[in-house]
Amino acid sequence: MASTGSRAPTGTTRFTGFPPEAFAFYEGLAADNSKEFWSAHKETYETAVREPMLALAAELEAEFGPAKVFRPYRDVRFSHDKSPYKTQQGAHTSQGFYVAVDADGLLVAAGLHSPTGEQLTRYRAAVDADAPGKELEAVLAKLSKAGFELAGDRLKTRPRGVAADHPRLDLLRYRSLYAHRGWPPDPWVGSREALKQVRTSWRALRPLTEWCRTHAGAGE
Repeated sequence: MASTGSRAPTGTTRFTGFPPEAFAFYEGLAADNSKEFWSAHKETYETAVREPMLALAAELEAEFGPAKVFRPYRDVRFSHDKSPYKTQQGAHTSQGFYVAVDADGLLVAAGLHSPTGEQLTRYRAAVDADAPGKELEAVLAKLSKAGFELAGDRLKTRPRGVAADHPRLDLLRYRSLYAHRGWPPDPWVGSREALKQVRTSWRALRPLTEWCRTHAGAGE
């Protein structure tokens, strides 16, 4: 989830939700990812997407730390996909929390999304060890029960040197690991209820971010 972006400025407008125009904007952008579409709808992006995201980040900062709001432009230098614009507006904190909106609605997530090689090595050492490995299993089980889904990049085979009967082999296969959940763009997403849901979800995800920071180091 690492990206350059903007901090929410002091004095940002109070968050009131993501309006229907935000989701309609991304539906249109998915169908026509062109400079022409962007130029014609840039004001909608600014008022219905970017400004609410900055306001949301500002309201969450006191509890979760400052969030960087991603830039809307894709880096296409090394990509076969030359679409110039991202079809999602996201924001992330240094503690590993993430929030985004796109055509499908609102999303929250947390964990190790893009770990460095050193972080991945420390993550696997912790999962391999009995106490921290069992602690992570318990954290993930509680999140699953609360409605979160586990995701991340995984090896098809087991990591080198790991026994085939390792009790946490499934977790050791992950090269990135995060929990997430989302909601469709129902009317409440256009109200301050969205702030409440993101805050409640990030609080539920905090044991995962704390485990990751303790055992793997700060997330990217």
